Amino acid sequence: MTNIPETGRTPRVQIRLVVIQILVLSLLGTLGGRLWYLQIREGAAYQKEASGNHVQQVVQPAVRGSILDARGVPLADNETRLVVSASRTDLLKMKDDGKAVLTKLAGVLGMKPADVMQKVRLCDAKTPQPCWNGSPYQPIPITDEATPRQALQIRERSEDFPGITAEPEAVRRYPAPGKSNTAQVLGYLSPVTDDEIQQAKDTDSPYLRSDQVGRSGLERQYDKELRGKAGVTRYEVDNLGRVIGKAKSDAAQPGSNLVTSIDSRVQRVAEYQLDNAMKVARTQFDKITGENYKADSGAVVVMEAKTGRIVAMASAPTYDPNVWVGGISAKDYRALTGKNSDYPLLNRAIQGQSAPGSTFKVVSTAAAVEAGYEWDGGYPCTSSYSVGGQVFKNFEGENFGPISLGRALEVSCDTVFYGLADREWKRDGGINPKKGEPKDYFFKTAHQFGLGKETGVDLPNEVTGRVPDRQWKESYWKANKTAWCKSGKKDGSYVEKIAYENCLEGNKMREGDEINYSIGQGDTLVTPIQEAMIYGALANGGTEYVPTIGKAIVSADGKTVTEIKPKVRAKLPISRATHAGMDKALAGVITSGTAAWKFGGWPQDKIELHAKTGTAEVYGKQTTSWLATYSKDYTVVMTIAQAGTGSGASGEAVRNIYNALYGVQPDGSIDDKQALLPTPQKGLPKIQTDGTIASPKVAKDPAEDLLKAAEKATEQGTTAPDQNQPGATTASPTATNRTTRRRPRKRGSRRMLT
Repeated sequence: MTNIPETGRTPRVQIRLVVIQILVLSLLGTLGGRLWYLQIREGAAYQKEASGNHVQQVVQPAVRGSILDARGVPLADNETRLVVSASRTDLLKMKDDGKAVLTKLAGVLGMKPADVMQKVRLCDAKTPQPCWNGSPYQPIPITDEATPRQALQIRERSEDFPGITAEPEAVRRYPAPGKSNTAQVLGYLSPVTDDEIQQAKDTDSPYLRSDQVGRSGLERQYDKELRGKAGVTRYEVDNLGRVIGKAKSDAAQPGSNLVTSIDSRVQRVAEYQLDNAMKVARTQFDKITGENYKADSGAVVVMEAKTGRIVAMASAPTYDPNVWVGGISAKDYRALTGKNSDYPLLNRAIQGQSAPGSTFKVVSTAAAVEAGYEWDGGYPCTSSYSVGGQVFKNFEGENFGPISLGRALEVSCDTVFYGLADREWKRDGGINPKKGEPKDYFFKTAHQFGLGKETGVDLPNEVTGRVPDRQWKESYWKANKTAWCKSGKKDGSYVEKIAYENCLEGNKMREGDEINYSIGQGDTLVTPIQEAMIYGALANGGTEYVPTIGKAIVSADGKTVTEIKPKVRAKLPISRATHAGMDKALAGVITSGTAAWKFGGWPQDKIELHAKTGTAEVYGKQTTSWLATYSKDYTVVMTIAQAGTGSGASGEAVRNIYNALYGVQPDGSIDDKQALLPTPQKGLPKIQTDGTIASPKVAKDPAEDLLKAAEKATEQGTTAPDQNQPGATTASPTATNRTTRRRPRKRGSRRMLT
């Protein structure tokens, strides 16, 4: 009988258990050793390899909001184009990194292979444009100008074009040349930079690397509202770039629409009239040099007088903003920024600054009243004014005898303002006033009118202009003293004499400085938007409004409307009596003053216009034309550099803008059906239930008749508009009376040397 252990196990069972235990222990030992090998000895290497597995983002750009005029007509919107894109990830999986596919694609698109390959390379510090600035995991656009035939070739032969797609996408669109251009007001887009991404990453509106951002104009000012929020799909990828899973997806949110106060019809007329005025000016000659006027740049602003809203803003020379869409070429960029370009990217309505000439006399008049001079006092309007051996001449030697301040404004008598400024300079202590003694009414008033600082218009990069008061002269002298002292000569040329005097006492307010300043000459600088703000305040009774273009922000679904209300900036420092006197005098400029020869036959009894002409002298250049005007509804300011007199260069163009606004016909009658905007636009365009904004059907271009008239005049050998066409000025006996026409003074006649 076999002896069985108390455990009930036989020796064979026990042997098997021992073997199993040994196997288990061996496996545990092997596993432990392997874990030690992976985590301890080779841990760093595997950790580095695992770090290659991470999440990548693929961005679906948001549809950018439209920029609309006051009636809902698009000024900048989006259009669907066939965009051919390449997947860089798919291309890198190929043996030749996709070179063969890209070469074949270039043949279909009619592009150079090198240009296509440059498009898909990634941007870095060593890689110049063109290159891709976005995520390498999302499709890279090759062109947005593919034809339907090219797109079909790519899609039907997909096996020949792996990694290549041709899909319809929304891209930015601006008005075509010949329409309402509005280029400098709208601005343009370009890819976001690394610095901008870093600066905005902790804000409520961070940038994605694929974003297009506004670079100037309204596109920049309202970029946050227009941009929307891009959709992001997050993929898990390994260190080879292969997708191993989908993490999360956020849908794109379209941007809001910006409704502006711009009226595209008035904008088109303003642009045409500015351009035509410059062309006509170039056919006229400067009587001093005998050369034709260059008329190389200009600007015009049409503003609602009672709100400060901008109805039209044009700057010349201009350009086609569509050149930025899809990336600007090196050739186009040079054309916009080169030395011979005349810098069309500048918005001269807010960035062009020059001496205002006699349009500044409304400030000097207010200053004189503030200083205690009576409105109806008899101030001598002599043919010249002499100070320290220097003779300051009145225009064409005119002599009106003793006149009031109002009459001095109306006939633009320089010598009245010379005398007032000179008396104030002496009352302030002359060239060496005691500390705290100068009242400086003329300079103080300019600041109160808002000059020397930004108006606050909702456009980026506005310049401040300049009021050359004592503080400015001191700082300017410190900055330039060394150069003046080095180049100045007591008995040298005109420029050398000026440098010599500036070296000795350029920090002091000299007699000639204040005299020049009183008529808007010397170192005074203003911008067209500043002039529009001032004359708009004169039109509405004395309230300066912050000029604005944005009127409302409307969400993409139309459910949220945020209106941009007019803002009061300041009150003019003038009494009601002074304002009434100015108003009457500036109306007289239209009927019997310096602008009468351009406004003969205007229905002044029905639509009262007011104006101030200005002819600003610029050393080394031809005179700058200024014309500031207003009605009860609108302010229109036009300036053209190197174009001659204020009324001569700008008068007819400004009149034609008013003709278009009010429907004034050549015979002085008013046709309401022809009026583009007889009263300022109120309210907002209609927002439909689906969120879209109803825009009116655009009828015949209001400038079409003027364009045809200009072409007809050219065929007949003249660039002047046909007087028989609607909107053109009809000459009358009063209008052709040249005794009121302003001609340039002799160079240097206004400059005081001592």
